Amino acid sequence: MFKIIGIALAVLVAIGALAAGYVKFVLPDIEEASYVTIERTPQRIERGKYLATHVAVCLDCHSKRQWNFYSGPMANEEIGGGGEVFNREMGFPGVFYAPNVTPYALGAWSDGEILRSITTGVDKDGKALFPLMAYHRFGRMAEEDVYSIVAYLRTLAPVEKNVPESEVDFPVSILINTMPAEADFQVLPDVKDKVQYGKYLANAAGCVDCHSKTDKGAVVAGTEFGGGMEFKQPAGIITSTNITFDKETGIGNWSKESFVARFKMYAGKDYKPVGVGKNDVNTPMPWTMYAGMKDSDLEAIYAYLKSIEPIKNEVVRVRKAGS
Repeated sequence: MFKIIGIALAVLVAIGALAAGYVKFVLPDIEEASYVTIERTPQRIERGKYLATHVAVCLDCHSKRQWNFYSGPMANEEIGGGGEVFNREMGFPGVFYAPNVTPYALGAWSDGEILRSITTGVDKDGKALFPLMAYHRFGRMAEEDVYSIVAYLRTLAPVEKNVPESEVDFPVSILINTMPAEADFQVLPDVKDKVQYGKYLANAAGCVDCHSKTDKGAVVAGTEFGGGMEFKQPAGIITSTNITFDKETGIGNWSKESFVARFKMYAGKDYKPVGVGKNDVNTPMPWTMYAGMKDSDLEAIYAYLKSIEPIKNEVVRVRKAGS
């Protein structure tokens, strides 16, 4: 009997080792980068700058942010130079550094390799990226929009900055290879269809990623847009708000005009960044970047949020450390 049990355990260990080896050394199984050359037309560069700065906010992570001010507005220097840190203290399974995405770092990358990285989650060498880089969302954008982002990134001023390699904790260091997925490009909806176009923009902007409850980095099903994600900081915890149209706990009493105005209050020459002390809890919401979104695009997101099922979820916005 003991011999049979021993053999069974040995078989299970062997199967486990083979499975781990497959995940570690064979995955991610993503197609080779395409041999596309993206023409840098003025229209693409303009569209790409708008998306990367104000909608998909790529530069939110891949640039320096001034965390001594409310919402950490992007600094005017080293744009795209990377270096933002996302570590264990913030709830991540390791230490992740936003890469440099200027021509200094991507000069040896082909357009196809950049496109594949943004939309599938593997780098130039086929190495898996942690989905803090929202490739699952970007892979559901219109391919032309991602072309525009690539075209814009090529125009950034080179930032001579070498960013450290990210450190991924076990077992995520193995499981990360199961996370990349082939792109599933979508057709850009007609801007006149406010709900569908708003859904497209909300995906690109990552609204659901933060305004939902999460477990080990994944959105908890059934909590989408209802708020609840916690952002840990030395001064305390800030929790994302409920942006469904529940009248008691969400934004059900907000008008379209008030929704747009909430973003636009952080735009324009009259806006002055508000200082934040070391003992204050700051918001990770990049208000000053989203504030540059077109009014019509914000109105479309409003229309989409209004179309989804409201969730009743009362959020305690801020909890100071020690309270």
